[in-house]
Amino acid sequence: MKEHVFTLGIEEEFQIVDPETRELRSHIQQILGDGKVVMQERIKPEMHQSVVETGTDVCHSAADARDQVIRLRSELGELAARSGAKFASAGTHPFSHWHDQRITEGERYETIVKDMQQVARANLIFGLHVHVGIPSREMAIHVMNQARYFLPHIYALSCNSPFWVGRNTGFKGYRLKVFERFPRTGIPDAFEGLSEYEDYCKLLVRTNCVDNAKKIWWDIRLHPFFDTLEVRVCDAQSRVDDTIALAAVIQAIIVKLHKLQRQNLSFRIYRRRLIDENRWRAARYGLDGKLIDFGREQELETRSLLHEMLEFIGPEVDELGSRVEIEHVERIMREGTGADRQLEVWARTRDMREVVDMIVRETYEGLNIAEPGGAVAQ
Repeated sequence: MKEHVFTLGIEEEFQIVDPETRELRSHIQQILGDGKVVMQERIKPEMHQSVVETGTDVCHSAADARDQVIRLRSELGELAARSGAKFASAGTHPFSHWHDQRITEGERYETIVKDMQQVARANLIFGLHVHVGIPSREMAIHVMNQARYFLPHIYALSCNSPFWVGRNTGFKGYRLKVFERFPRTGIPDAFEGLSEYEDYCKLLVRTNCVDNAKKIWWDIRLHPFFDTLEVRVCDAQSRVDDTIALAAVIQAIIVKLHKLQRQNLSFRIYRRRLIDENRWRAARYGLDGKLIDFGREQELETRSLLHEMLEFIGPEVDELGSRVEIEHVERIMREGTGADRQLEVWARTRDMREVVDMIVRETYEGLNIAEPGGAVAQ
């Protein structure tokens, strides 16, 4: 396998946080003003002015991705500091309300809000998107069909959104429930091949459902412009190590399924309605629930199935040189996800501001800037 073929790209959506109130701050224009000089196209606005997105260049390994993510977070932290703000990474903000946030100016966002109204205005969520390069778009469709099975497993590892507008939702990953209000989200159907997928995209454009295929927001999609499979299911991760571990898992799954497809040993393709059952369980319970093993037709502990998944991709992990990054998954399974850590702080303090402080501290861990201190305000 050539090192450069199954490349990685990582996009992270961050919260812009007021250091005093710990609330979201509609502050993207101030950050973008300096950011375009420092970070160029690696920093972008999102629909709400309290959201900022960064994206790596093409990475050839998980270690390369780590270096780029640390650099981008460090640069963003410095930009935020110039404006008297902090940035934080989690799937939802613990208590800020969407109706207090300003919409970013621009025709694209105006069109989305005009079309989707409150569904768009309330979509105040933050995701981690992982691109994996794949050399053939025809092959990518078949790999996408098979990779859908693992999306709930991946989401269970990434849950980081237990709170919504100041309430404990009872979910480990509430972000997905918010995003489901959008059309063309969730688990995609399986496609017979590239031509069926392209015909579907053309039909949506021809009937004015979308103006381009970027408005297909599935948990995994064949990117309309890049030769990548983009996995979009994950919540934004507070710790860099968690982000990179998830990216390494996703990369290894894609490589494994690609290899099996080349050997005519393709992984079984499951119906969307079955995968949706596991998706619900992952969002509700995170690592602490059970997922269904459809081959055995029984429910098993989520951690048990995750261990099986890691064993399944073991040879590819070694080929990709990402063993160190993958080993961090064991720490996540042992200590819990970001959602578990948020809930622990809430149970101990009953103070949402303390939850925000914890998220910010974890977001700044290991960055090449001054530490924010014990509280966000420092």
